[in-house]
Amino acid sequence: CTHNDKERVSASTLQRFNEPVITFLDGKLVNALPTQAIVDVGGVGYEVLIPLSSYDKLPAVGQTIRILTHLAVREDAHVLYGFMTAAERDLFRLLVNSVSGIGPKLGLAVLSGMSVTSFKAAVVNSDVAAISKISGLGKKTAERIVLELKDKVGVAAAWEAASATHGPTPEQEQANEAVLALIALGYKQVDAHKAVHDLQQKGEGRGKSAEELVKLALKRIAAGR
Repeated sequence: CTHNDKERVSASTLQRFNEPVITFLDGKLVNALPTQAIVDVGGVGYEVLIPLSSYDKLPAVGQTIRILTHLAVREDAHVLYGFMTAAERDLFRLLVNSVSGIGPKLGLAVLSGMSVTSFKAAVVNSDVAAISKISGLGKKTAERIVLELKDKVGVAAAWEAASATHGPTPEQEQANEAVLALIALGYKQVDAHKAVHDLQQKGEGRGKSAEELVKLALKRIAAGR
């Protein structure tokens, strides 16, 4: 290793440590789509990629917002990922940092396809079938997720305890099943999620089974509403 090589390594290391760390944004929501949001912070617009779970929690455009962020530094770009709850960001980071073959794109897909509590319950119960229905994931990836996360010291035990006290409500479970069923029928994840979420928001889905939610959602999608 030459002196010049050492200098290059040293410069590279310093550059890595000097990368900005952005943990949250406080500002005004300028624009919102199911996959991204733009936040105005002091006159600077930040584009943030988000999962559907966070899209549901966004305030109205023009309102103030605090969104938690994760900055991914690539050779060609700095990309901000945003989350409306700490639980979403924690799960995203765990997936990206702990599961081989899972990058930010699939991390967002997991959060878009299942609630945090439902996903944790699926991992604890080794429910590969449920996880593999998430758009972008196959059976092999789902098996790897379960295997590698359950092997993490303390993760499964902590999630099991959390699932017992903060598990999804029966209504949330039925909604999640309905979304996965629509995805399995070939509908886009965004469309399936929006149709079921709209039914719940307007009260039409209250007390309905997953099968009934799917039928109502199919009518809504067919009507273009």
